[in-house]
Amino acid sequence: MRLQKYMAACGVASRRKSEEIILDGRVKVNGEVVTTLGTQVEPNQDEVTVDDKPIASQTEQLYYLAFNKPKGVVTTAEDPQGRKTVMDYFKEFPVRLFTVGRLDYNTSGLLFLTNDGEFANKVSHPRHESDKEYEVKCKGVLTPVQVAKLRKGVYIEKRLTIPAKVEIKEKTKSTTKVMVTITEGKNRQVRRMFDAIGHSVLSLKRVRIGPVKLENLQTGTYKTLNKESVSYFLNK
Repeated sequence: MRLQKYMAACGVASRRKSEEIILDGRVKVNGEVVTTLGTQVEPNQDEVTVDDKPIASQTEQLYYLAFNKPKGVVTTAEDPQGRKTVMDYFKEFPVRLFTVGRLDYNTSGLLFLTNDGEFANKVSHPRHESDKEYEVKCKGVLTPVQVAKLRKGVYIEKRLTIPAKVEIKEKTKSTTKVMVTITEGKNRQVRRMFDAIGHSVLSLKRVRIGPVKLENLQTGTYKTLNKESVSYFLNK
């Protein structure tokens, strides 16, 4: 079995994140540091450690959670600046979880956590990416021309974004509230899309990933995904 696939099966992280961990030199196989992606390991025979801590195939229950991330929380296990992290909300959880994808420090809303590496890979891999809906409040009043640009695609670092669904919800004299749905997930994409049309984002909340909606989930709390939602992502 490939090392990164084995790590994902053990609940260390998604396959993509596991590859980063390998390349960072944090993984040892039988006591030797391995930095080559695709290295083959024999489950239950080879000893694999991450940060010198042994990992093993999971036999415990698999969990699939939807979490309402608050603004001002980082989507990492630890933060060198001492800021609150998503994992601080799961210190008492019975198994080790990891986040599926991420949300910016200043972005709130729907985030998945799991201990199933295959699920994480299906949700986050570009080939399987699901549409994601955001509630955006931006500075200024959007014009029909600017809305049309978002719907058609805007250039970010010389690359045209995939057309977005855009629905104006509310306008004031100085702000616009918009629902935006995208089918790709580049770094800070929604904020950069609005920067590209000259309107900075004042607040940003992700309210849906595929069929899973944030709905009335309270900030800082989580719910378990139902079987239909889990199957939707695993079978994409």
